[in-house]
Amino acid sequence: MKIVLLLLLTLNLIAVDEYSFSVGYGKASKSPLTEIISGNSYNNNHNKGLSVLSFNGGYLLKESLFDWPIDIYVKGGLSYFDEAGTRSNVYEVVLYIKAYYNLDFRDNRIRFGIGEGGSYTSDILFFEDEEAFVKNGNTAYYLNYIDMSVDFDLGRLVGHKEMNNTYIGWALKHRSGIFGLINSVKDGGSNYNTVYLEKNF
Repeated sequence: MKIVLLLLLTLNLIAVDEYSFSVGYGKASKSPLTEIISGNSYNNNHNKGLSVLSFNGGYLLKESLFDWPIDIYVKGGLSYFDEAGTRSNVYEVVLYIKAYYNLDFRDNRIRFGIGEGGSYTSDILFFEDEEAFVKNGNTAYYLNYIDMSVDFDLGRLVGHKEMNNTYIGWALKHRSGIFGLINSVKDGGSNYNTVYLEKNF
C-alpha cells in the first residue's frame, strides 16, 4: 500500500490531466443492483467475506462533452478477487468507457461516474457460481461490466492545491449477462462495493 501511495504522490508532479490511475478495495454484496443504487443494501456483504483489490488506468477521450461538465475516459484494469478459501483466487481484466459528471460548488468538486464495457475472469467467481446454482442459471468468464461511482476532489476539500485532482470515493463493480444477452447468463452476476483513491495526471 505504501508503494501505491508513493506512486499517487509522484503523479502530483505531472500536470497533464489526461490520464488517471486508481486503486480500490471492496466486498461482495448479496444485494441486487437496484437495491444498491437506491441505497437499500446497507451491511449486506456476503457472509464468506469475499473481497476484491482493483487497479485501473484511464485516458481522457473528451473533456466537457458538448460544453457540458461531462468528461469521457477509456479505462482498463486488473482485479484480484480473494475467494476467502472457497476455491482458488480469481483474476479479472476489464475494458470500458466511463463518463463523469462534474458538480462544482464553493471551490469543491463531486463527480458522478458511470462506466460500461466488458469483464473477463480467470475462473468463475464463487458468488456468481452460488447465485447461478440457487436460481438454476448459467455462468461465464466473459460478462458485461458496469462501473458506477461517486467521489470528491480531496485536494480541493482540504485546500491543498498540490493534491487537486486526487479523488476518493465509492464505486460499484457489477458483472452480469444483461438478462441473458451475453453467454445466456440471466442469473449468476456479481456486485462488489468498493472504496477507491484515484489520481488524474
